[in-house]
Parts: sequence; C-alpha cells; structure tokens
Amino acid sequence: MGSLKEKLAQKITEHRVRTTKLLKEHGDVKVGEVTISQAIGGARGVRTLVTDISYLDPMEGIRFRGMTIPETMAALPKPEGKDYPYVEGFWYLLLTGEIPTEAETLELVEDFKQRSEVPAYVFEVLKALPKSSHPMVMFNTAILAMQKESKFAKFYEEGYNKMDAWDSMYEDSTDLLARLPEIAAFIYRYKYKDGDIIANPKVDMGTNFAKMMGIDAPYDDVARMYFILHSDHESGNASAHTTHLVASTLSDAYYSLSAGMGALAGPLHGLANQEVLRWLQGVMDKLDGVEPTEEIMKKFVWETLNGGQVIPGFGHAVLRKTDPRYQSQREFCEKHLPEDKIFKYVDMLYRVVPDILVEQGKAKNPWPNVDAQSGVIQWFYGITEYDFYTVMFGVGRAIGVLANITWDRALGYPLERPKSLTTDMLEDIAGIKK
Repeated sequence: MGSLKEKLAQKITEHRVRTTKLLKEHGDVKVGEVTISQAIGGARGVRTLVTDISYLDPMEGIRFRGMTIPETMAALPKPEGKDYPYVEGFWYLLLTGEIPTEAETLELVEDFKQRSEVPAYVFEVLKALPKSSHPMVMFNTAILAMQKESKFAKFYEEGYNKMDAWDSMYEDSTDLLARLPEIAAFIYRYKYKDGDIIANPKVDMGTNFAKMMGIDAPYDDVARMYFILHSDHESGNASAHTTHLVASTLSDAYYSLSAGMGALAGPLHGLANQEVLRWLQGVMDKLDGVEPTEEIMKKFVWETLNGGQVIPGFGHAVLRKTDPRYQSQREFCEKHLPEDKIFKYVDMLYRVVPDILVEQGKAKNPWPNVDAQSGVIQWFYGITEYDFYTVMFGVGRAIGVLANITWDRALGYPLERPKSLTTDMLEDIAGIKK
C-alpha cells in the first residue's frame, strides 16, 4: 500500500468514529429545519421534492395521479382480450392526470409505432462493446448514443425560450420511450440468444416487447403489467431523483435518463428482484425442492431469522401493508402459473412470513414488496438471465421519470443545489466540537 493510501486509511478510521457518534448520540439535533441524522442519512424523509406524477401512500401503496394501482389498471383502456392496459394509455395518464379514451389511446399507440425505430448506428455501437458487458451498460450506452437525436439540444442551440422548453422535452421523452423496448429486446437477443434478432413488428408497446423477445402470449400482458408497476415511485427514489437532478441543469432527456439508469443499476436500487429470486432458488435447494407446507416453511423462516439473516422481499421503508405491486403480480401468477414450483414457494412465504416477522417484533412492515414476486414471473417465461432484469425495470422506470422531467421543464424548475456542511460544523451544532 502506498503512503497516500495508508494515510487515507488512517484518516477514514478516525473519521468514522466521529460520524458514528453524531448519528448515535446527536442524530435528533436540528440543523436548520432538518436533523443531523437526516443530513448524514441521505435526506431520508425530508420533503423537498415536488411531483404530481405519483405519490407513495403508506397504506394504499403507490398512487399514479391520485389513483391506486387497482384503480389505474381498471380504468385505462386495454387491448381486446387482455387483462392489462396499454402502456401508451398509461403514459397519457401520467402526463395529463386524465384517463384517455380508447380513441386517444390508439392514436398514441400509432404515434409510438412511428417513433419506435431505433437508429441503425445504435446497434453498431452495442456490437462494438464486448459481449460480456453487463446488459445495463449496454442499455445505458444505447440511451446515451442516441443523444444526437435530441430535439431539446437543437432547440437550445437555436435559442432557448423557457416557456416553450417543455415541447422538445416531451418529444425527446416520447421518442426515447417508444424506442426502449427495441433496445432492450435487442440486447437480450444479441447477448443471450446468439444474436438471433427479431425485427421490430411495430405494434403496441407491450406486444412489441414480447414479440421482439420471442415470447408468446400472455407475456405481452406481463410486459404491460411490469412496465406500469415499475414506472414511478415518487421523485425521491434514486433513479427518479437522479434523472430530475440532471434535467435541472437543462440537460436533455437522453443525458438525464442515462444518469437515472446509472442509479437504477446500483445494488441498493434496481437489483433487488434478482437477489430475491436467487435467494428463493437457494431455499428450494436447501429444502431439496420438496412441496412447501406451512410447517416446513415456518421452520425454515425461523432458522433463517435466528441465524441473523433476513427474508428478502419483505418489508418496505414507507409502506405499512402488502405492496399493491406485489398483489397485482400475485394475481397474475394465481391465474397463469398456479402450479409453478417457485411460485408455490413464494405463495407459502406470503402465508407464513408476515406473522413470524410480527412475532419477532423487529420489522416495521412485515409484508412483501414488489421484488418478492417479479423475478418469479420472468423466470417462468424463460428469462433466466438475472442480469437482464434491471434492464426491463429500466424500461418501466423510464415512463415515470420522463413524465416527471417533462413537467419539470414545463414548470421551469430551477437547478437543484442543496447546501452542505462539514463534519466540524455538525459537531459544533451538536455541542461536541473539541
């Protein structure tokens, strides 16, 4: 270890003690309108962002434009014979706060079809990457490569008018959203299916993705459900906040979404669904794949908790009931894959874990979240490559974050620039500065 690194290691060790003391003994001390624990702890719970796109209600779950998930799914127009709404109609709802008519939805479906063709150079860029690259690297690279298509960038160069800036942001956002399914499916087929690419059929977004992935119905409904459920989660989640922050600099939608997808790729944000599935399959291996019963599962859960481990997929920082996103996917599983072995394990965990966590007394929310279910469905339909799950999450999350930055630009929200403090300053405020 070099002398600089040795000195840095020493300084880190010394500083950690100070931060721990501030959090443990003085976390409730006010720094202006917030506490020391909030200042150090990622601004958790600090109300400083504004969005009308979605709101996370502790008892109702996510509300899209004031509507719960069941209300949203029931109200939006659906393709004939399908259980889940057009994604394009959902985009209309997020942008306007209104339920589109069938005609308005189909008009938007046609608009997406016209926008959905990805420029050929994007695929050349992806092919130039090592095939071993992570699919999120490929996904993000494709988004950034398309920045040359930005209508907002051209608008800014030609003479920026603040009152009209939302128009080109809307155009960029809609272009991006229409093209993401083809990019995602291309990455999957190129990386995992020996480059057997399926041409863009130019149908509605859910059907489009399913066909390009090479998966038969009802996977088109899975795509619609998955993209809508993963679209937005208030502005404070990492990918939404990052996208908003970058857009506040007057960056276009391509730069902004790319930054948000970088946040989504972090293990504390977008990787949870694959971690839950991996854990579930480990549970099945440990139990030799036996048919799960309540008695078997209760014993296993208690052994896991008593061993100091957690049950992945249960609990939520805000929610205090079963995540409605979990419930929506559970209903799909009960209809389409009730005999699937992995789902049977998920189902049994749902039946036994909450009561056990309540009895243990440590969990604020003992109920399952969205990640407890989503990987199971993808695995059932043959998408067994864990690394790709976050790409699909990214396609869905783009809907919410792009709607948000379109409105940010429309309302002229300023450059985001919070004020920071030094550790010395915090110790002085806490009255412990030496």
